[in-house]
Amino acid sequence: MSIAVCPGSFDPITLGHLDIVRRAVRLFDVVVIGVARNASKSALLTPEERVEVVRGAVAAESDLAAVRVEQVPGLLVDFCRQVGAAAVVKGLRGGADFDGEHPMAMMNRHLSGVETVFLPAEQRFAHVASSLVKDIARHGGPIDDLVPPAAAEAVRAAVAHRA
Repeated sequence: MSIAVCPGSFDPITLGHLDIVRRAVRLFDVVVIGVARNASKSALLTPEERVEVVRGAVAAESDLAAVRVEQVPGLLVDFCRQVGAAAVVKGLRGGADFDGEHPMAMMNRHLSGVETVFLPAEQRFAHVASSLVKDIARHGGPIDDLVPPAAAEAVRAAVAHRA
C-alpha cells in the first residue's frame, strides 16, 4: 500500500491545496494531510483550529473521504516514518516555490529516504497563497472563491477576533 503525506501549515487551507490533495489521491492508496507548524510564518489560526478547518474542508468533498488529517508534531520525516509514508506530495505554483521546496525535499530524502513528488498547480490556482488570503481578509476583501467555506469562516472569525 502506497502512502503519501501532503504537508503544509494550511493557514488557511486553500482551493489550490485541495486540488493537490485530490490529485495525490489518484496517485497513492492513502493520503495523509499533515498540518505542520512553520516557525518562520506568523499563523492566524492555531494548529488545532487548522486541523479542524482542514478536516471540515476534506469532509465536505466526497472524493476525499479516505483522506486523513493529522497534526505534524515535529519533523516531517519523523511524521512520515510514523504513518509509513513513502512520499511527500507538494504543489508548486512556480519557480519560486520550487526554489524553496527543493532543498527541503533533498534534506528529507537525506534524513529518511522519503521521496518528494512535486505537482504543478492548476493555472486557476497559481496565484492563490494562504498569506494573500489572510491579507485580503484582514482588509475585508472577498476570499470565498479562494478557500473552502470552513476556511473562509474560520479566517473571518480569527481576523475579527484580532481586530
